[in-house]
Amino acid sequence: MGKTKHSGPIKLDTSWEPSLWASLMPMGLGKIKPHHIRDTMKVMYDNRDNLGYAYRILTQGVCDGCALGVSGLYDQTLTGPHLCTTRLNVLRLNTMPAMDTKWLEDVSAMQKLSSVELRKLGRIPFPLSRKPGENNFTRITWNEALNRIAHKIKGINPKQLAFFLTARGITNEVYYTAAKMARFLGTNNIDNASRICHSPSKTALKRTLGIGASSCNYQDWIGTDVLVFWGSVPANNQPVSTKYMYAAKKAGTKIILINPYKEPAMEKYWIPSVPDSALFGTKIVDDFYQVNIGGDIAFMNGVMKHWFEMEKEKPGSAINHAFVKEHANGIEQLREHIAKQSWEEIEKSSGLTSDRLKEFAVLLANSKSGVFVWSMGLTQHKFGTDNISQVANLAVLRGFIGRKHCGVMPIRGHSGVQGSGEMGADPFSLPGGDFEEKSWTRIEKLWGFPIPKWQGDIVGVTLENSLLPDGHERKTRLFYTSGGNFLETMPDPDFMRKCLESVELRVHQDIIFNTSTLVDAKEEVIVLPAMTRYEQPGGGTSTSTERMVYFSAEIEGPRIEEARSEWEIYVDLAARVHPEKKHLMHFGSAAEIRAEIAKANPNYDGIQHLSKRGDVFQWGGAWLCEAGSFPTEDGRANLIPIEIPNLHKPEGHFYVTTRRGKQFNSMIYSNKDPFNNADRYDVLINADDAKELRIAEGESIVVYNKYGTFQGRAKFEATKRGNVQVHWPEGNVLIPKGVYETYAGIPEYNAAVKIEKADTFHANKDLKYKERPIEDLEVNVG
Repeated sequence: MGKTKHSGPIKLDTSWEPSLWASLMPMGLGKIKPHHIRDTMKVMYDNRDNLGYAYRILTQGVCDGCALGVSGLYDQTLTGPHLCTTRLNVLRLNTMPAMDTKWLEDVSAMQKLSSVELRKLGRIPFPLSRKPGENNFTRITWNEALNRIAHKIKGINPKQLAFFLTARGITNEVYYTAAKMARFLGTNNIDNASRICHSPSKTALKRTLGIGASSCNYQDWIGTDVLVFWGSVPANNQPVSTKYMYAAKKAGTKIILINPYKEPAMEKYWIPSVPDSALFGTKIVDDFYQVNIGGDIAFMNGVMKHWFEMEKEKPGSAINHAFVKEHANGIEQLREHIAKQSWEEIEKSSGLTSDRLKEFAVLLANSKSGVFVWSMGLTQHKFGTDNISQVANLAVLRGFIGRKHCGVMPIRGHSGVQGSGEMGADPFSLPGGDFEEKSWTRIEKLWGFPIPKWQGDIVGVTLENSLLPDGHERKTRLFYTSGGNFLETMPDPDFMRKCLESVELRVHQDIIFNTSTLVDAKEEVIVLPAMTRYEQPGGGTSTSTERMVYFSAEIEGPRIEEARSEWEIYVDLAARVHPEKKHLMHFGSAAEIRAEIAKANPNYDGIQHLSKRGDVFQWGGAWLCEAGSFPTEDGRANLIPIEIPNLHKPEGHFYVTTRRGKQFNSMIYSNKDPFNNADRYDVLINADDAKELRIAEGESIVVYNKYGTFQGRAKFEATKRGNVQVHWPEGNVLIPKGVYETYAGIPEYNAAVKIEKADTFHANKDLKYKERPIEDLEVNVG
């Protein structure tokens, strides 16, 4: 780990720079762009019944939106206040009152509502129960609820028990307690939302660099020679980051986006808190490289192929030989592997010419510093780990690791996710280490009870396991989820509904209802009202993308009378299952949990001292792998040769991937994308592709494959030819079920599809398209 400490926030240069302006039209009038003032006024109106509490949350709490790490209105990157629409959108989840209980008397009416409408009903008021065939939820006491759950746990094999935790608002204290409780109850089937987004990042960085988190800081964006975003749109998902990009542009940084779609949010952005940007906008990205969906490995192989060719002509012109020689393994094997790759194969897979790839290769070769940032555009593939290993290869070959203005950064979308695996709420990890013998021994000594040694399942497999035959030792019989909406986050929603219905007892611990909560279970659905992070007694902590651990104090305000802190619920449940050893799973306060976290995960030594608003520390120092010191077995990075994947796109098909609009995870806040005005059922397609199909803009079309059918409208956008995008979760019907990444188990969110005019498709449906036979809905697992 690094020795250099983060220097704290720096002052933003707000001097006017007309060369960066996006438009001379004040306030972007007439442009398709977010309307920050209007949206802020709407948020104020929505929170009008609790404005004082809303204000205290914004000014005293740590943001429960993205993982930039804004505490109150300030962060560790730039001085001055920071506030974005993402945080404002989720604010109402914290301030809304309890729902009108009349809704609980008519489940069929609730089932007709979308998750957006369900969210607006209000908070879950008290523990609830519903059994198959019942059209109402029955109010039960906490004792009844937890005793029923405990009784069920006692009667099943621990391998038939599984836990899941979402990301929004979950604190490190909750993750840690859940991780400990799961093992206390004898199961390793515990997973979290982070794995569905960034598990390949952790897996790849571990095997290449020995780390499982961002090696650098947001401040390193500002002044680096080149800042590369791979399959990531922070202007949409982490809006405050546009300030960092603005500062980077002022410091002379070149910003590059590698993505199938020329994202409007990254081309131009009006930053509301920067005067000249608020008026005239800011040109963000200097160049776009439009790669095929899934073509990133070929892209990066092409860059390295150019580098090795440049090296033949002039040694040292592309590769940092001093860094590689002293700090990395595998250069010769990588060179030999790249030499075997043909330009024809690279160009076909990446969708870019050798000359275009050389432009990027030369740009990096001429840069003395660089930061590589990525998100789900790289991770959510069945070869996601290999994608990230390629990014690490590029960084190591250039020596862009372990120093100022350099690094690799898997940017996080939620404020809670970085800490989830570090707390052990994951089938492949324990607090402070991987799920392996070395960690078992250390953690068992701390916890005082044995840890089950069998490998736990990822959440997708856990849900599929509900369909196993009765009597199978891994048939999921009790599924306990803290938040999460699997009908709207996992591929193949119809299949996912079947999985949820096949669980005997489902427990939904949450603050609101969603569509998954309303699905029947075989025996019973129990709903438990949870507190938000701002209500948690003793406060809570969260870890940002850059490894900053922030303390968020309990905030005075209205409460849902029967809602409980999530870590307290877990402690209570554990005591009911094993009362004879409940002292081994007891915490009397959040401070006690933090004290134990500091022992369980050595990186978090310091969390025990966080106790008041504004407290923060960064684990690992400013830069991981500082001075080329990698926490691998031999202290060196590993360059890994990666094969170009077979993308399986038959003739006449398109690649499809899913995208986000104005939403937070699966929570949708507008049917219109503020950056391109796309509707939720618009299909983003290249105009030339549409012309070949004789499709006009706005025309009804059908996107289909053997997995499902999506009916929408054609919207002409600057997408890479042969590639289309649909919104998530609406487009999940096109994504195959049960396809997981080899190393990290992340679901595949891309597929090959055909596209036709709606009238042609329906007229020829029986001739051209065979419906899925019933047996295709079956799944074999185990």
